[in-house]
Amino acid sequence: MSLIHPTAIVETGAELDPSVRVGAYAVIGTDVRIGPDCEIMPHAVVTGHTVLGARNLIGSFATVGMPPQDIHYRNEPTRVEIGDDNQIREYASIHRGTPQGGGVTRIGNGCLLMAYTHVAHDCRIDDEVIMANAATLGGHVQVGRKATLGGLVAVHQFSRIGEFAYIGGMSGISKDVPPFIIVAGIRNRMRVSGINRIGLRRAGFDRDTIRRLERAFQIIFKAPDLLLQEALAKAEHQFPDCQAVARLVGFFRESSRSVIRYGEDE
Repeated sequence: MSLIHPTAIVETGAELDPSVRVGAYAVIGTDVRIGPDCEIMPHAVVTGHTVLGARNLIGSFATVGMPPQDIHYRNEPTRVEIGDDNQIREYASIHRGTPQGGGVTRIGNGCLLMAYTHVAHDCRIDDEVIMANAATLGGHVQVGRKATLGGLVAVHQFSRIGEFAYIGGMSGISKDVPPFIIVAGIRNRMRVSGINRIGLRRAGFDRDTIRRLERAFQIIFKAPDLLLQEALAKAEHQFPDCQAVARLVGFFRESSRSVIRYGEDE
């Protein structure tokens, strides 16, 4: 029995593992490669130079691999690369890269992109990221491992979201969001609430590491008498052997857009 519905269109040149299931009226483009045990739901479109790994679900009416929404794009052969075990739900859209942005939009493994989410050109999403309904990434956004974006979150192009960050629903993000923290709000009403303790515990972080991150948070985000570089140096000096604190400090130092900081964006 065929796993491809008779009303589906699989263009000549597309490479599908024999275990791939394709639903009614789905469209698979000629330059697409799909790995084992993937499911393409009815009315989904997978096009462009798109590669899917194993065990991915593409929901009904989702579009993957469409041209970027960039006025400078001239139909160059840019790509979308998606790893394993991802759920791309109904009406989600993922656009391929641009030559100016490295030519690839990349999603890692184990991510959940809920209904109506949008991933623009040249984004990089690490493993196990969750984007709730209608969350939107502008072009060139980087999202770290196990970050969570609430419903209707909008992230400005070129921003970075750190690992294990949690962004509350309906937030508008125009600066980099540090790893391990909870943040919500929009522009001049932004608020950093604290360390994402629940997410870190669920991910297996030990109590001592979480305690050190909380103390580093107090130094970096709640010490108005310290300049940012002074606060970073103090946190680094107090916790020299904590890799998580080092990653938090390093994120600030690597930022080219500036980073959301408590008291700075209220």
